[in-house]
Amino acid sequence: MSGEPAEKLPAKSTNNPLLVLGKITSILDAFSLTRPVLTLADIREATGMPTSTVQRLVTNLTSQGFLDREEDAYRIGLKMAYWAAPATRGKAVLDVISPLLKDLRDTTGETACFFRAEQHYRVCVALAETRHALRREMHLGKILPLHAGSAGRVLLAWDPELLAELVKNPLPPLTESTITSSEDLETVVKQTRTDGFAITTDERETGASGLSAPVFDSAAGLVGAVTISGPTMRMPRQVCEDWVETLLQTAERMTRLIGGRFPGEPKA
Repeated sequence: MSGEPAEKLPAKSTNNPLLVLGKITSILDAFSLTRPVLTLADIREATGMPTSTVQRLVTNLTSQGFLDREEDAYRIGLKMAYWAAPATRGKAVLDVISPLLKDLRDTTGETACFFRAEQHYRVCVALAETRHALRREMHLGKILPLHAGSAGRVLLAWDPELLAELVKNPLPPLTESTITSSEDLETVVKQTRTDGFAITTDERETGASGLSAPVFDSAAGLVGAVTISGPTMRMPRQVCEDWVETLLQTAERMTRLIGGRFPGEPKA
């Protein structure tokens, strides 16, 4: 038997980099445009991680600039904006949001569109079409009236000047459910701004439903409306309501990716 001591094997690391990265991602994902400032307790509740783990990782993230401290709470670090800038530099807004439309289509199974206001109309400028055989007809460049449908309500809700111009003219009926009264349109548009989204059924086309939410730019100006649309037989009111959170999360991600912010939020 050799008198030399047995060679010791290196201790197995308990710090799996991928596991740590996953925890860091969970912490960063806890922040949103609607909840930009979180306490340690908020982060712990959102991630489900132990208090000691949250404290350690948040301290490290703050020291590296991933998070900024704000009294007894935290927000995403401004340095992150510097790091994120190259991701979207040189890319048109539609190039940035189109993949998210596909994600929204795949999540709901229905057509996801992006509309912009053009004079007194709304235009489909991006589209991820449903794979269902039964679908609402939609194509890039399609021009639709502003006073009918959820996207129109959203586009009017954050553009009061456009609304004021639109209601000066007659609002033609497209179905029995189309709003043709200026007062009624102003009322539902006001509610849309309060809710942050709109759901409509049968307004532009009988047997069709839609729900829409706004996307904003860096000046908190309205860029357009992201919309889920489909036949009412697959999208009754309850289904639309169940998809509101998914829609709002997509609109928020779009706003974030183009460097936008919601009205009333401070500039970064």
